[in-house]
Amino acid sequence: MYPKGRAWIEINRKALLHDLSELRSVLHEQTEPMPAIKANAYGHGAIEVESILREAGVRAFCVASVDEAVELRRAGSDAELLVLGYTHPLQFDELFEYDITQAVVDLEYARELSAYGRELKVHVAVDTGMHRIGERWEDMDRILSIFRLPGLLVKGVFSHLCVADELCEDKKRFTEYQISSFKKVIDGLHENGFRDFCTHLQASHGVLNHSELCFDFARLGIALYGADRGMVGESGKRLDLWPVLSLKARVVSIRDIHKGEGIGYGLTYTADRDMRLATVSIGYADGLDRALSNRGSALINSRRVKIIGRLCMDQLMVDVSGVADVKPGDEAVFIGRSKDEEISAIEVAELLGTIPHEVLSGLGARLQRIVV
Repeated sequence: MYPKGRAWIEINRKALLHDLSELRSVLHEQTEPMPAIKANAYGHGAIEVESILREAGVRAFCVASVDEAVELRRAGSDAELLVLGYTHPLQFDELFEYDITQAVVDLEYARELSAYGRELKVHVAVDTGMHRIGERWEDMDRILSIFRLPGLLVKGVFSHLCVADELCEDKKRFTEYQISSFKKVIDGLHENGFRDFCTHLQASHGVLNHSELCFDFARLGIALYGADRGMVGESGKRLDLWPVLSLKARVVSIRDIHKGEGIGYGLTYTADRDMRLATVSIGYADGLDRALSNRGSALINSRRVKIIGRLCMDQLMVDVSGVADVKPGDEAVFIGRSKDEEISAIEVAELLGTIPHEVLSGLGARLQRIVV
């Protein structure tokens, strides 16, 4: 199989390690990275990303599901793996068999885990104001009840900062409230004799805007993949983050289109001049949003070209009228760089009215992930 034959993703090892180093530079010296490699490492390829980072000394990762964790174990990972999402009781066997740590979403779920009958590793979620998972921070009796349940080996306590990326005064106050609340829970656990557990609160923006915080781990997410470049913290420090992922496909054929002819499904584009059209072997089944029809761009031979007509499931068309020497087999870049031209995941997200996380994590499983 030739991995670059149709459409593929390239993962830049140097960029990933550079971003890890940049983020480590603002972490407290006692805080270790716990990269988020859920959703196939935000579309980058969880097995590939985990392997690169583990070789660089990272010892803990978080994922969204037990299935994601098992895939990593079967690929040879011996790192600590934390499942942040829900695991059904019928899958508790996999938590035990593969030595996977499970997030406790509330006391009721903790009781289900406890009833499994064999010791399971867990991290206890605390709700400090996002109201997604976790017992409310004020309910220390319920949090302590989780710690006292038999069959649970509580290895960690965590929460999540929901507005750490916003620096207006009211959002800053709320983040400070969350930090204070989390610390009160930790103090309360210590006062009740529970000390042997790790802590984690920050994600990417929490690291940048609150780098003074000293917890055991920080869950590095979108920033690790360079899709939040130019991040500037409250201190004014700017992180030089490099994009890790490039999305590419092959030009399939070239054809001449006459003025007045319609193009693609629904004939949603009518040529306003004679033009040259290239068909490219990538479509919405590969994770390119169909809303890029007649709006998005690609780079061919270092020139920006417009997507013309509706995206098809497996192919799309671009206007290459102004690009010299285009031929079948040429590369088309949809995210990434071609010499001095670049299309970033941020640009695509802004065009679609969403965030880079959605653009990247939506990239299809059939795209080959290649480390370069």
